[in-house]
Order: sequence, then C-alpha cells, then structure tokens
Amino acid sequence: MLIKEYRICMPLSVDEYKIGQLYMVAKHSSEQSQKGEGVEVVRNEACEHEQHGKGQYTEKRVHLSSRLPTWLQSFIPKIFYVTEKAWNYYPYTITEYTCSFIPKFSVCIETRYEDNNGSSDNCLSMSVESLAQRTVDIVDIVNDPVPEKHFKEEEDLSKFKSKKTSRGPFDKKWMEATEPIMCSYKLVKVKFEVWGLQTKVESFTQKSIRDILLLGHKQAFAWIDEWIGMTEEDVREYEKQMQEETNKRVLGSRSGSTSSH
Repeated sequence: MLIKEYRICMPLSVDEYKIGQLYMVAKHSSEQSQKGEGVEVVRNEACEHEQHGKGQYTEKRVHLSSRLPTWLQSFIPKIFYVTEKAWNYYPYTITEYTCSFIPKFSVCIETRYEDNNGSSDNCLSMSVESLAQRTVDIVDIVNDPVPEKHFKEEEDLSKFKSKKTSRGPFDKKWMEATEPIMCSYKLVKVKFEVWGLQTKVESFTQKSIRDILLLGHKQAFAWIDEWIGMTEEDVREYEKQMQEETNKRVLGSRSGSTSSH
C-alpha cells in the first residue's frame, strides 16, 4: 500500500471553499461527460455519522476505460467503470474508489479542510504506523505545471485576477502572505495487491490523483467569479441540474454504443 498526504492551499476561506468545490466537481464532471466517458451519479442523499454529524452521501460511476494507459487497457474490458463512494461531513470527508473488475484495487481518501496554509502536521489523526509510511506532497496551484493538454491561459493563476473579489494574480511565495488562505489535507491510500504490478499501478494511481487535484483546485479558483456569492442551496440546485444532464449524456452514449454492437 502506498500512502501519501497531499496538502493543497487555496486563496479562500474554508466556508468559501465548500461552495467552490461543489461547483467545480459538478461543472468538471459535466465537461468530462461529453462522449459517454464521464461521471454517472447513482445516489446523492443525506447521511449522518455519530462523530461527524450530518452529511451528504454520493455514489458515482466513473467511466474511463479509454483514458487508462495502454498497458492497463490491455486487460480491462471496454465497458469499465470505477465506483466512487463519498461521505461529506464538511469540513471532513471520506472517499473510496473500487473496481468490480479488479477486486484487489482500492483507493481511500480522507480529507480535512482547515483555515491555515498547510501548517498542521497531523490534522487527520493518523496512527504512528501511518505517519511513518506517509510522504507529504505540497500541491501548488499557482506554480506547479499542469499537463499541456489541460493548460488554459484563463486558468493560469499567476496571471488571473478575480473581478468579483480582486484576488490574484499570485506570485511564487503566495502561500506565505495571502489572506484568506485555507488548506485541503488529503490522506490517500492506494492498494493494488497483484504481484509484479503492485508498485507500478500504485505509483501511477498516486500520480494521476495528484494531477487531478492540481487541475481541479486550479479550476475551482479560476471559476470563482461564477460561484462566489452562491448559497449552498444554489450550488446544490446547480449540482442537481448538472447531474441530470451528465447522466443523460453518459447513459445515452453508452446505450447507443451497446446497441450498435
């Protein structure tokens, strides 16, 4: 098992980030679902936890077979999806990814959001054993390069300035002086128990997760003028609308491709 802790700072408060994250996930899922390769929402309902209180449970199917590297595509069927189960007790969340076709593969992500610049050493209350195994990786949404195919000039935060909040652009040392600032602490555990492929798959998965976190958080801030000022009710309504459109696209495309075979 490969354990990493990602720390992603944002020029937002924890309360603002709650809205921005919901907006970003809904919009990003919709953008990725153009050709049946995207996110199908199976369940989205309220839940409750003894310790963390009331929250939201979502279950999604992430259809992505053609996006996998060729060496992994070779033994995975074309109709392939990963199941994502998420329990959101904001500012604490748990997300699990599994794949019925590869039962020995799983990803578990624990997240806590705090109003600081990544200075908490163990806000996820990791065990001594996990602390000894983890690697801390600072994901810098301003200075870390995104893959060229995802680069958009309007999402370059070293040049972007929000019209509604006047935040940005940011320099190389932005995490030391920016106000407000919050940090998303993500403990990611990747497990793939197949001899000979374990290290390769676990490393590839962690690299993919880092790329997704970097791009998603850059976009959440670059889109701030679209969502700042929304209430949670507003963003839940937007999320519902995007989910309905996305499900139609993903399911419609998949039934069309199935019937054509």
